[in-house]
Amino acid sequence: MNFNDHENAVCTQDDTIGGRMSLARDALDVSAQRAARIVGVETSTWFNWENDRDAPRANRLAMIAGVLSVSLSWLLTGRGQGPR
Repeated sequence: MNFNDHENAVCTQDDTIGGRMSLARDALDVSAQRAARIVGVETSTWFNWENDRDAPRANRLAMIAGVLSVSLSWLLTGRGQGPR
């Protein structure tokens, strides 16, 4: 598989901020309730973000990236340090 093939093999679940949030949270084995509590939002807000019904405000993005142990760049674009 060459580099371009790998780029095209990205799962559609992680092509949005919400999808990447869900993917990273699952990789850390952290509940949505716990992640929401750490970030300081309601669980329903977190689920709205993960399901792309709403988007986190800019002032929350860096905090979310930190909680999920991913780079802000990866959270926003899918490029950079993602979940391990």
